[in-house]
Amino acid sequence: MDVIPAIDLEAGRSRVVFWPGVSSGAGAPTDRPDRIAEHFVALGAPVIHLVDFDGARRGSPSNLGTLGAIAARVATPLQLAGGVDDPDAIRLAFAAGATRGVCSLAVADDPERLAACLAVAGDWLAVGLDARADRLAAFPWRRGAAPSLDGLVGELAGRGVRRFVLAHATGDAEIGTLSGLARTVDADLLVAGGAADAAGIRRVRDAGAAGIILGEALLSGAIDYQTAREAAA
Repeated sequence: MDVIPAIDLEAGRSRVVFWPGVSSGAGAPTDRPDRIAEHFVALGAPVIHLVDFDGARRGSPSNLGTLGAIAARVATPLQLAGGVDDPDAIRLAFAAGATRGVCSLAVADDPERLAACLAVAGDWLAVGLDARADRLAAFPWRRGAAPSLDGLVGELAGRGVRRFVLAHATGDAEIGTLSGLARTVDADLLVAGGAADAAGIRRVRDAGAAGIILGEALLSGAIDYQTAREAAA
């Protein structure tokens, strides 16, 4: 299972200050996303997950300069979430240096827009879903009734989606659903957050996830990257 570092972007900076030498007092803290990405890529990160908080609020990518600075510094796939819910937004993100895009739940309920996004991004498109049944049910669906998570993932996979980012997927019920999806759906399942120790990472691994996305847990020093990789192996 891949361990994918995440950086939350706001106004061109990381929302969480990272200090790689905090345990020893060496080095210096930084909120520069390009330097943070470079650190984790040097440790073997296969992908960097970026969340554009400004873009999510505005509905279009807003940290494109920062994205470009990261792309210029690391030769590693960059997966962008936040503000990439239509084809033009995905094109902007890709032109700035992103290689993958994560659409929101709104796209999952709009077949025409989903098809247009897939036409631009193909297999590099992911759909982000909240794995909690109550949150899924609370979404203002345009269809007659709220779908189940496994039903929705199966539907979207049938439409061509090959990657999903599942938030809040580490509870007992959600882990059970994740395990079932991993056995039956032809798609990569990435779990976003929810694990801050090796045991939690192993639990997600054993459920069959293709990757786990860790943000504050890594940047705050709650778990170091090599320990996370060992737990995911």
